Amino acid sequence: MEDIQAVEILIVEDNPADAELMLRALKKGSILNKIFLVEDGAEALDFVFSRGKYSGVPKNKNLKVIFLDLKLPKISGLEVLQILKNNSETRKFPVVIVTSSRQDPDIKKAYELGANSYVVKPVEFDTFFETVKNLGLYWLLINEPSK
Repeated sequence: MEDIQAVEILIVEDNPADAELMLRALKKGSILNKIFLVEDGAEALDFVFSRGKYSGVPKNKNLKVIFLDLKLPKISGLEVLQILKNNSETRKFPVVIVTSSRQDPDIKKAYELGANSYVVKPVEFDTFFETVKNLGLYWLLINEPSK
């Protein structure tokens, strides 16, 4: 298994096309940080808490940002967010919601649960690409994380 302890960016996205575009945008933005991709909420939690197929691997303390979709199989993005923000070991991880939902209840709930940012996926390819690239640059190079 690859060195998941070195992962600094976790992308939780079930749409393969969106996931690929996010990966390409981050690389195009010269983001060299180690990125890990999971496709559902349950796997995201297993990864963060070293459970399931990630058991036996020390918990990942290096995460600099989690890009989290809301509409996920198994466990929703809002449930993942709630679990992460209610845990003393993971509440400081910045979580950026990257979703297609513009619904006001989703936005309000995400912020109530502790989301650090809420970004609606642009439909247009180039705009989505630039948005993700800029998100990566902001959270990895400009933002000063809590220690």
